[in-house]
Amino acid sequence: MKVKSTKSPIIKPRVNVVTLGCSKNTYDSEVLMGQLKGNQIDVVHEADRVQENDIIVINTCGFIDNAKQESIDTILQFSELKEQGKVGKVIVTGCLSERYTPELSAEITNVDAWFGTNDLQNLLTSVGANYKYELLGERLLTTPSHFAYFKIAEGCNRPCSFCAIPLMRGKHLSKPIEELVKEAKHLAKNGTKELILIAQDLTYYGLDLYNERKLADLMRHLSDVDGIEWIRLQYAYPSGFPMDILDVMNERSNICNYLDMPLQHISDNMLKSMRRGTTKQKTIDLVNQIRDKVPDIAMRTTLICGYPGETQQDFEEMLNWVEETKFDRLGCFTYSHEEKTHAYDLIDDVPQEVKEERVEAIMEVQQGISFDLNQQKVGNTYKVLIDKKEGDYFVGRTQFDSPEVDNEVLLHAADNYATTGSFVQVKIDRAEDFDLYGTIVK
Repeated sequence: MKVKSTKSPIIKPRVNVVTLGCSKNTYDSEVLMGQLKGNQIDVVHEADRVQENDIIVINTCGFIDNAKQESIDTILQFSELKEQGKVGKVIVTGCLSERYTPELSAEITNVDAWFGTNDLQNLLTSVGANYKYELLGERLLTTPSHFAYFKIAEGCNRPCSFCAIPLMRGKHLSKPIEELVKEAKHLAKNGTKELILIAQDLTYYGLDLYNERKLADLMRHLSDVDGIEWIRLQYAYPSGFPMDILDVMNERSNICNYLDMPLQHISDNMLKSMRRGTTKQKTIDLVNQIRDKVPDIAMRTTLICGYPGETQQDFEEMLNWVEETKFDRLGCFTYSHEEKTHAYDLIDDVPQEVKEERVEAIMEVQQGISFDLNQQKVGNTYKVLIDKKEGDYFVGRTQFDSPEVDNEVLLHAADNYATTGSFVQVKIDRAEDFDLYGTIVK
């Protein structure tokens, strides 16, 4: 006679993934979570309440001082919870871990394991999972299902003096077009309508695999995927910019007239020291050429204030250029002096308070530009993707806006009805500095 076992089945601990930093980290966390789910491991993202046997995986950022500090504080927070018996294990991965594991592990001794940016298989093994090749392209989205960050390449070959990304992410490595199309089809099948193309440098895509820039070809292939209604480009590099991507933008209705191209500075002195491979005039010419080719394009850029040797004249040159160029979207950051970068050999000679004053001055100018540009939208009707309902409003975006960083369209819920992830036609009734208010039209 067979006797049934009285042993309880072994339940693997839940994995709680905490993501810090940029959209590239978001993507990496989603791939990790997809693999864990494929291994029948219970996985959550940034759970409001931790459980005492949770395995905490912290995906860190190591880009600039503030981001590094946030990552360290988060590691310390969960290390303390582990000491108190409130979580099971603490595992650290991502850019900070890639860059500083020897120093961090010496100081924070109760972290169970440290992994770099390319250690996914080893990380999975450490939590009792196996890397499943059949899950290639599958992810567990942490964004609303209607949009997804879509990483087309890893690493960077650019020599920018201020940037530590190559130290943490390695050399540029493009993903094959067929692999990306497969991933896009999987996302579309599960309700994703917007792909936000990301990489350290989108415009370098294909050079390593195909010996030529292939971003335009990739865009066409992705544009053909049924169900994808918007494709958005983030993180283009100005030097060697492939103008043929603008032809695709004009050809295909589901390629957003949007381009995020971090320019960092405009002073020739700064551009040379930053090793950007361009000049002031080339930059101005490129922006004009892009706008000539796609007249209603929304251009977003990012600038750095307080780079070593930045004089008041250099700064004012940049400020005047911002006023003249009138970027649709703009972000500005203080320079962060990063070890092992080329600029680390320079003297970080701009005081922090001066850096911050310069950022504030740039953003004040940009606020006025954004207000003026938004006023020009009043009375016009736009296709809007609804991201969420927040308080009394449905909140969405036009094709000219990326989530989290750009303008939003607000629709009063008492007068409008929409569903998250749907597209609606909206007439803009009024505008503020960074928000538009409108009404759904049939």
